Amino acid sequence: MLRRVLLAASSNDRVESMVRTSGIARRVMSRYVAGTGVEDAASAAAALTADGYLVTLDHLGEEARGPAQAARAADTAVALLDALDRRGAAKGADLSVRLSVLGLHVDEGLARDCAARVCAAAGELGATVTVDTENAALADRALRVHACLVEDHPSTGAAVQAALRGAEHHCRALAAARVRLCAGTPGGPASVSYGRPADVDRSYVRCLKVLMEGGGYPMVATHDRRLIEVASALAVLNEREPGSFEYQMWHGVRPPALERQAAHGARVRVRVPYGPGWYGHLARHFAGRTGNLADLVRSMAGRREVTRGTGSRR
Repeated sequence: MLRRVLLAASSNDRVESMVRTSGIARRVMSRYVAGTGVEDAASAAAALTADGYLVTLDHLGEEARGPAQAARAADTAVALLDALDRRGAAKGADLSVRLSVLGLHVDEGLARDCAARVCAAAGELGATVTVDTENAALADRALRVHACLVEDHPSTGAAVQAALRGAEHHCRALAAARVRLCAGTPGGPASVSYGRPADVDRSYVRCLKVLMEGGGYPMVATHDRRLIEVASALAVLNEREPGSFEYQMWHGVRPPALERQAAHGARVRVRVPYGPGWYGHLARHFAGRTGNLADLVRSMAGRREVTRGTGSRR
């Protein structure tokens, strides 16, 4: 029930207007979202890079309604790369691109051309791009665009959501590529999506097996301790070197299981969202799993401790 309420709220203009003026919401945003502009994102990425983390930047922009808006979104991505380069943080960074922001709803060719421009700019600086599949309705089209992009930009990655019933099929088709495997949000039409978190977890494990056995580069995007342990075991079973796969976690969250992996030499990348669309992102993020809400409660409680205390809290 709570998941459905949050998903409905993510697209409700009236609720969004109320939340955006809330002090609590702004505190939550400042923890989980780097800010609204390119310079905010680049500064957050540079700080994380200095701490030894890899980064991927996720622009939370509006869906493009025409070619001009799609071109501006591509301009923003290139500007972000420039900002990262000025801070010495471009090499090794990754940009997560949403094709709806680059014009996918207008024309598939438009989105492909805008994404190719971003891929070319990233390649010149030693960065990469990962195509986000966004939702069930866009997944097949996004992966079609990805298939075109890798012809000229082989390092381009793709995201796969374990919540989709076609996830294992997508992983088999992408087994030789860079693939970010995330849970996605349970629900949606039963014909294309799993409805229960337990079913999504089982799908995630099946996809992990395919990716770890393949010749590509799996990106394990989860905070779930059990799934992290499964990924670690599969990496050992398939004799994968530490540099042949990575774990990913959201900005503002430090799961102990991933902190331990990083301490033992694993590659850990922080996904840094930024942009004006932060409200919908956070609502969907907390709708995804009840554990996300627990993270929120703990983080807000931690901030109160800092405020009331006399020293810093680590």
